[in-house]
Amino acid sequence: MKRQAKLVLDDGTEFYGWSVGAAKDVRGEVVFNTAMTGYPESLTDPSYAGQILVATYPLIGNYGVPDTGIGSDFLPLFMESERIHIKALVMADYSESYSHWNAKESLDTWLKREGIPAITGVDTRRLTLLLREHGVMAGRLSVIDRLPMEADDCHADEVGDGDYESVNWVERVSCKEVITYKPEGAMKKVVLVDCGVKANIIRCLLRRNIEVVRVPWDYDFNRLDFDGLFLANGPGNPDHCVKTIAHIRTFLESDNVRPCMGICLGNQLLAKAAGAQTYKLKYGHRSHNQPVRRSGTTQCFITSQNHGYAVATETLPADWEPLFVNMNDGSNEGIRHKTRPWLSAQFHPEACPGPLDTEFLFDEYLKLLK
Repeated sequence: MKRQAKLVLDDGTEFYGWSVGAAKDVRGEVVFNTAMTGYPESLTDPSYAGQILVATYPLIGNYGVPDTGIGSDFLPLFMESERIHIKALVMADYSESYSHWNAKESLDTWLKREGIPAITGVDTRRLTLLLREHGVMAGRLSVIDRLPMEADDCHADEVGDGDYESVNWVERVSCKEVITYKPEGAMKKVVLVDCGVKANIIRCLLRRNIEVVRVPWDYDFNRLDFDGLFLANGPGNPDHCVKTIAHIRTFLESDNVRPCMGICLGNQLLAKAAGAQTYKLKYGHRSHNQPVRRSGTTQCFITSQNHGYAVATETLPADWEPLFVNMNDGSNEGIRHKTRPWLSAQFHPEACPGPLDTEFLFDEYLKLLK
């Protein structure tokens, strides 16, 4: 039996559709992603923690969901983390039938198993235009025709996270203990600060025979012995990561100068540790087709992005400079130190499911390590 559901934004706008996945009510920050593919990767991206994700591509679920298990390298086989991180999913048209050589189950089955609600039948074009004009805002997704046995599925703590800004989402998604990944023949050791790292970042480092020591977001990594530092992506406001920023600043001020690379939130944390400021974008960059240009050149790349905050380029100290700039709105897409081996990208060079235009940044980082 199809059950009605609705999404109500904080400005009072209502969108009606049909319930998919878990029959429960949730509240979160409503954002949109314009990617045409990659919903399994997006749903498991920790950077979406606390958010209700709107898929602008009209058909979702048609290629099902691959194996959600863990591989021999202790990383997810095909996902970006071990679980779904979005609060809910909003779709225009959910495909109940799916077909793909790698599919193991339907999207609906996966959502139900992980307790994540979704809604289909929504005019996502109208919703996206509203979010572009107004900016991101909180919203509540609820099931109207709830069955009696489902009444207990709506928990107060699940709908109480609507104040997205006040929550330290990094603390919620970061690992809780140190985890080491050591490929055979590894010559260099990198400390990766897990603020909500995507698995493909670790895969990209392991493929280059780098040993990865993954530490929690607030861990004092400066007491460890390592060859380089890597700052991962993550959700929410970088201002909550006070401890992380302090540890990065200690690293930058050390007499033992070692390479550092950051991605997404890592770009913002590196900038703040250097003394720059960040700000919230009106509706963020969440897509697989964001054009960026390498500063000082005519080189342009198509990139995958998922962030709601950006570095204020004009606040960078004199010994730092922008590395990339967004070709759509001119916002910062990366920074680097003018004399020391420190750089970062606001976009995702590991880009899973793509595009792979900028994966060469991992090779540049490897050269710095050597």
